[in-house]
Amino acid sequence: MRTVLPRRGILAAALAAAVTGCALGPPPTSGELQKQALPHTAVPEAWKAAGGAPAAPVADRWLASFDDPALSAFVDEALVYNADLQGAAARVEQASGYVKVAGGALLPAVGVAAMGGGKSGSSGGLDGIWLNASLELDIWGRLRYGQAAAEEQSAAAAADYAYARQSLAAMVVKSWLLAIEAGLQRALVQEALRASESVLRITQERLRVGSGNEQAVAQARANVGPYRDGLRQVDFAREQALRALELLLGRYPAAEIRVAEQLPPMPAAVPVGVPSQLLERRPDVVAAERRVAAAFDRVGEAKAAQLPRISLTAGGSSVSSDLLVLKDTSNPVWSLGANLIAPLYQGGALRAQVEIRSAEQKQAVADYARTGQRAFAEVEGALSAENALRDREAILGANIADNERALELSQIQYRVGTIDLSAVEQRQLALYAARSSLLRLRTERLAQRTNLVLALGGGFDLPALALVTAQ
Repeated sequence: MRTVLPRRGILAAALAAAVTGCALGPPPTSGELQKQALPHTAVPEAWKAAGGAPAAPVADRWLASFDDPALSAFVDEALVYNADLQGAAARVEQASGYVKVAGGALLPAVGVAAMGGGKSGSSGGLDGIWLNASLELDIWGRLRYGQAAAEEQSAAAAADYAYARQSLAAMVVKSWLLAIEAGLQRALVQEALRASESVLRITQERLRVGSGNEQAVAQARANVGPYRDGLRQVDFAREQALRALELLLGRYPAAEIRVAEQLPPMPAAVPVGVPSQLLERRPDVVAAERRVAAAFDRVGEAKAAQLPRISLTAGGSSVSSDLLVLKDTSNPVWSLGANLIAPLYQGGALRAQVEIRSAEQKQAVADYARTGQRAFAEVEGALSAENALRDREAILGANIADNERALELSQIQYRVGTIDLSAVEQRQLALYAARSSLLRLRTERLAQRTNLVLALGGGFDLPALALVTAQ
């Protein structure tokens, strides 16, 4: 409902409002938010599963630690052509546009209208132009709160984009590792298949010279089949790994991409910093924090919407006609005024809007808590996995040496006839399983290192938050 005041009163109120507009309340600081969102999470001074990892500040440019130019080229290709990342970039552009829209409400709105007319064969008629301008005085901060919320949403979108880049780089690395491992697993299966075929030839030769029997030959032939089947399975797994990598790069999934033939060596231990710094450097946590700030501003915007709005208006017009006799007044005509719109009753809608925005703020705080707790868990999990995998690699290495020696001795015993074929097959199978497990473990160690640097918020090509601050 619009309330009309005397012109002088409106102008005086508008002038006073323009000078004494309310200051915006600041959103919670990082420290305040952490206390509010994580009251039950006691953050330690050092990582519990750090082991011997250095506590120096987290380093960026972790991709260089794999020392593979082809891998770096794959990541660069994915950053250009990956569809999911392009979608994240588009969301950053959208958020930036919303900031401009929100900021435009703080500036004067100017419009113009014109009219011309006449009759056939002449240029006479009614001609006129009207110019209007208005400016809402943001006394209570409604517009400024809206602009601040849009800016925080834009910062959140930029942080999401930075984390999407980080995650994409990590996915490319892990897919690349799986493709390499699949090729190496194929070589192991081929080696086991050749060994099994060698045993078959030995049994056939023993049968020929009269020291063997048909049962041993049948058993040896039956043992060859599973390795041939395993070779087909690993070929299929390798094709799928190559296709997964090609999809990340935006290529057609033809399973034709070439990767390295060997896994890279394990990089040196990375500095892990301290837990208290994690929430300030991980882009996904920063994005969650900015959404809390945006929700805070939306609450302020909803509260300010319950208060009166005052706008300054100005206009001018000029009308002429060769056909009509117009009243003799000054032309053009200029006007200046102000409007006041005060919401008196809207069925509780404005108060409900405040309640909705307040609930959204609570949800944003809960999302921040969930993101922060997940970040802590990912770092501790990756550190724990590194420790376990390092110890297991030493155990499996010794186990492989023992199995190699055991297989060598069993083959000698089989040739001289002191043991049967099943004992050789058992030793061969145990060696193959141990080598396959060690290869899988080494791939997993490299993948967990990638998970660790991603969880720590380290940048693969530049500081992780550089893209956020550049927006």
